[in-house]
Amino acid sequence: MARYTGPDCKQCRREGTKLFLKGDRCTSGKCPFDRVDTSARNRDAAPAAPGQHGAAKKKLREYGMQLREKEKVRRFYGVLERQFHNYYVKAANQDGMAGENLLVLLERRLDNVVFRMGLGASRSASRQFTLHDHITVNGKKVNIPSYSVRVGDVISVSDYSKSKDSVKALIAAMADKTAPKWLDVNAENGTAKVVAMPTREDVGFDFNEQLIVELYSK
Repeated sequence: MARYTGPDCKQCRREGTKLFLKGDRCTSGKCPFDRVDTSARNRDAAPAAPGQHGAAKKKLREYGMQLREKEKVRRFYGVLERQFHNYYVKAANQDGMAGENLLVLLERRLDNVVFRMGLGASRSASRQFTLHDHITVNGKKVNIPSYSVRVGDVISVSDYSKSKDSVKALIAAMADKTAPKWLDVNAENGTAKVVAMPTREDVGFDFNEQLIVELYSK
């Protein structure tokens, strides 16, 4: 399966919830997810799923609920199906609860860490920022979005990239964003140090990861 290149907001409509894939646009009045029919009959209705039959009411069965939860997490972090399954296999082989382990592994992805630092309005923007050789880990250039950070790693904008006006603007905007407690961010220098492993509470989204475990346990 190729990487999804269609409208991001269509993914939110499909899952029936905001996944904040477009950064600041998702919290503005321009978000398509918030554009619902203002008639009395549909004033409180959620946006319909995309497609010809998206507005039809469908009652999800157990498998459907599990599948939708998996797709919600996968789209939230922007990973492919095979990647996601590999993360689950790794999480299931670790000590502890597989669902929580899965979310922690996804949080440790370099593109997610760059987003959590405040370098990018969305994870897709942070992924592109990483792919374009703007990021170093412990002083060495790393352009692999799936790179998994560890405690003690120092993530920074490369010295060459800091000279670019567009990157300077991103670094300046870091001070206005709140970083998770497992990252020690220096907004002035455009760096962050991993001081602890992320926890389930650091995800900041109401996922039901147990449904994903049930899906893959079949």
